[in-house]
Amino acid sequence: MSIKNPGRMGGVTLVELIIAMAIVGIALASLVAVYNRANVGSADPLVTQQMLSVAETMMEEIMQKPYTGDGAVPASRVLYDEVRDYAGYARTGIVNVNGDAVAGLERYTVAVTVRCPGNSGAVAAGCPPGDGGPSLTSTNVGDALRIQVTVSAPGADAITLTGWRTRP
Repeated sequence: MSIKNPGRMGGVTLVELIIAMAIVGIALASLVAVYNRANVGSADPLVTQQMLSVAETMMEEIMQKPYTGDGAVPASRVLYDEVRDYAGYARTGIVNVNGDAVAGLERYTVAVTVRCPGNSGAVAAGCPPGDGGPSLTSTNVGDALRIQVTVSAPGADAITLTGWRTRP
């Protein structure tokens, strides 16, 4: 036989209700934090892919130029006729070879260095000074160029591609 308390009604107390609301609130706050982090992280691969594409395109453009040319550096990139013309090239706002701005890449920066690898500062055969960095084992100092293309964007780590060009 069961004895029921005739004065007590069924349901939840105010304390139980507050505890349940607190638990649900904490769970929702955690989910929102995870969702926001996922959204922030989802933009990063797009920016990285765009920076990599810009760096690869610039590296391909440089590598298609002859090792040597007339020695003069033209004022416009469309007139560059040798690899060394790109030494020191830097620009904010990506443009194609004709100088036309690429939409959506206005805040990206590209910089190019061209150096003689292993050369610790001396200029050899018109080669820009090296930085004492890695060298190619079976080439003379003036017969190889190390090309580095660095692309950066606000809020992202820079991407640097390195290529080698040897005298034919």
